[in-house]
Amino acid sequence: MRARPNLASMYLTQGLHRSLQRHPGKTAFVHVTGDGERRHTFAELLDAVARQAAVLSARGICAGDRVALLAPNNDELVGAIMACWWLGAVACPLNTRWSAPELNYALADSGAALLLVNESLAHAVADAAVPRLAFGEFALNAQSLEPLPDTRTGGDALAALLYTGGTTGRAKGVMLSHANFWTASMTRGAELNNAPDSVSLLVAPLFHVAGLGRLIGQTLVGGTCVTMAQFRPAAVIDAIERLRITDTIMVPSMLQSLLDDQAFSAGRVQSVDRIAFGAAPMPPDLLDRALAAWPDAEFFQAYGLTETAGALCINLPANHRPEARALGRLHSVGRAGLGAEIIVAGEDGRELPRGEVGEILARGPMVTQGYWRQPEVSAAALTGGWLHTGDGGRMDADGYLFIVDRLKDMIISGGENVYSAEVEAALRSHPAVSQAAVIGVPDVRWGEAVHAVVVLQPGITDDAAALAETLRAWCRTRLAGYKCPRSIAFAQALPMSAAGKVLKTALREAARP
Repeated sequence: MRARPNLASMYLTQGLHRSLQRHPGKTAFVHVTGDGERRHTFAELLDAVARQAAVLSARGICAGDRVALLAPNNDELVGAIMACWWLGAVACPLNTRWSAPELNYALADSGAALLLVNESLAHAVADAAVPRLAFGEFALNAQSLEPLPDTRTGGDALAALLYTGGTTGRAKGVMLSHANFWTASMTRGAELNNAPDSVSLLVAPLFHVAGLGRLIGQTLVGGTCVTMAQFRPAAVIDAIERLRITDTIMVPSMLQSLLDDQAFSAGRVQSVDRIAFGAAPMPPDLLDRALAAWPDAEFFQAYGLTETAGALCINLPANHRPEARALGRLHSVGRAGLGAEIIVAGEDGRELPRGEVGEILARGPMVTQGYWRQPEVSAAALTGGWLHTGDGGRMDADGYLFIVDRLKDMIISGGENVYSAEVEAALRSHPAVSQAAVIGVPDVRWGEAVHAVVVLQPGITDDAAALAETLRAWCRTRLAGYKCPRSIAFAQALPMSAAGKVLKTALREAARP
């Protein structure tokens, strides 16, 4: 009889110990600052983490306690997150773009025992009723304390509370265990080898699952991470060239900003051999520009949620090449990864025939334990042992998954379902359009009407009314009449979350009569 695998062996500090044994002098982290950089070897990082865990312990933090962290991407934040895991505490990185009320809500909801805050963000939590410590003082205190031994907490023990972006309402604390993150990293690694000699640029924020998951995956294999506090295209291009970055995760809006920047030239960025994207659809014309800039790089799309600790499936690089587009898989998010099960289900929770649109359900060891202190919401989201993602999709005969829309973003106009992503793709295909977002607005006759908010390409100065009619006519040649926008507004920019998703709640508020 085979022994049951020991999930407790899946602890997120394991990569530090392995790297200390294999290559203690190798660079683990580089943080790019405005006037230089800070480097840390694996030996230095492990020592700092063990001493920072001692600081947490001296402040009364015990296993299972939540430690809130408010800081931009930097080496201090990385060390503090790992110190939480070293001690067995739960890291709760907070969104640096949130307002004071949003931050105070998350602090109260999580029951954080301590808040570590970057000095530049202290004003945002000035009224928070939580014991706090500035990161500068935290690091200084660590230097005078003896390092603590690693508790090697792992398995089903909570590693992090990640608060959802709030694109559809108030944020919820997603409970993610060490085993959740570990298996999500293995799922990604099984599809695409994560080489230990890779140098990964972390521009996705670490309070978002894409950034934190990439940090974890890179640390587990002993690769090097580079952090930057903000995404500034010229600085990113310089870091790629100077530090020989090999891979990164970018949402399409980031990639477009990079390619549009005056500092960009293909010759400066050829060290990059892998680019992952997600969170929003990739316009084909933008992908073509990126492929031309990086002809030898691997591009792939990943689909996952905060609730799955990372990617559930990956659309592999081969499907993004021009010669493969005839297969129709360019806009797929791929097939279920190792350890993941995915179905498209109807309202009764049963799998639909291939090709029909329904809700995407998922299960596997990467799926969350639920939402913090919300048992009823957790039970509803995990009905029947499946995570109900809230995403609408379809699956083809070969198991490739296609995202249709967020179900909450689906518009019902005159009894017909309109998927906003489809309308947005049609609008973005017009040469005058840079970005587009589509929402439903109340309509007396139709129940809901399709409303679009459009960001134009630089230099477009056409009359707004005439251009709106031009875009509606453009859509009518590509979409059924009921799907075409009945109204179009123009904006300088779309409201975006830190994860690169359009905040449609803000657009709905702005569109209210």
